[in-house]
Amino acid sequence: MANRRPREVERPTRKRSNKTKKKSDFFDYSLLFIVLFLVAFGLVMVYSTSSYTAELKTGSSAYYLKRQGLFAVMGIAAMLGVSKMDYHWWKRVSLLMMYAIIALLILVLIVGKASNGSVRWIQLGPVQFQPSEAAKVVIVLYTAHVATIRAARIGDLKILFRVVAFPMAVVALIAVENLSTGIICAAMVAIIVFVTSPKIKQFFAMGGILVGFMTIFLLTQSYRMDRIKIWLHPEKYEKGYQTMQALYAIGSGGIFGKGLGQSIQKLGFIPESHNDMIFSVICEELGLFGAACVIGLFIILVWRCVMIAMSAPDLYGALIVVGVTTHIAVQVLINVAVVTNTIPPTGVPLPFISYGGTAIFGLLIEMGLVLSVARQIRVTKEY
Repeated sequence: MANRRPREVERPTRKRSNKTKKKSDFFDYSLLFIVLFLVAFGLVMVYSTSSYTAELKTGSSAYYLKRQGLFAVMGIAAMLGVSKMDYHWWKRVSLLMMYAIIALLILVLIVGKASNGSVRWIQLGPVQFQPSEAAKVVIVLYTAHVATIRAARIGDLKILFRVVAFPMAVVALIAVENLSTGIICAAMVAIIVFVTSPKIKQFFAMGGILVGFMTIFLLTQSYRMDRIKIWLHPEKYEKGYQTMQALYAIGSGGIFGKGLGQSIQKLGFIPESHNDMIFSVICEELGLFGAACVIGLFIILVWRCVMIAMSAPDLYGALIVVGVTTHIAVQVLINVAVVTNTIPPTGVPLPFISYGGTAIFGLLIEMGLVLSVARQIRVTKEY
């Protein structure tokens, strides 16, 4: 028989996919939109709540609106500038910034300007600013940097002390005249450390230290203990007047409110209603529905920040976002709780909405840091 040549087996050829993978930079436009919307809404509410008072004091109903608008524009420009920077650059200057902010806070205690009985501002010609707002940014950058370096051994109490030594010194300096802001800053430090090394024992230990500091500061100033009495029975004390008027505003707003600009309580009944008590006017003018929408926006903002932290390219970026998120979340909780008389009264503004140039400028820089971290997230796209 003739030898047969083996038949060549045809190998199946793989179809080439037209899809090619490409890595691209990510920019969180949804987060940017929420921030800009909150700033714009804040300007509307600042004008609504301050126009009557501004007209009486300055002759211009838009006086506070113009000042807040100027800081908002500068803050947005700074936010976009910071968002384009590599956030790792801040490691180089975080220690220098920490020294600078400690010096400024000591300067406040020596030559600071008093307002409403508290010394919190430094006056530079026609401009005054609050170093405690800048301290929040510095605490985030410094604590995130040091915690990243010591991440492997941060469970050791000696290493933990080295990480929190400078930030807690800043917290103590702030708490001397501003206990509520000191609590917010302490919470930022605690959460950054906890995320770095989630050990329950040291977390509770830091909580115990924080409670100890709070107790000391409450006992050293009699007016702080008086606030607890006012909280329990605001109707019995003259200083409970603001709380009572805020509750009247909330109650009179109903479900859908009286309408934008139609608040009665802002006409001199709530002192400086464009500051810490602005949420009560939101409830009066926009009702429960409007207040719920505002809170919902903050929840979405926090959620977006959490998503960025989880997707951050490294631990340092994640801790920066965690610190900023803690700041915003805790400050919103305290402000709403104070306005509704859930906790003792204290002066904490509503982020992005309450009047305050230094506050909104510092917040927008923090959001620039978050956007900077988001820009370095690599998203794989298929074409």
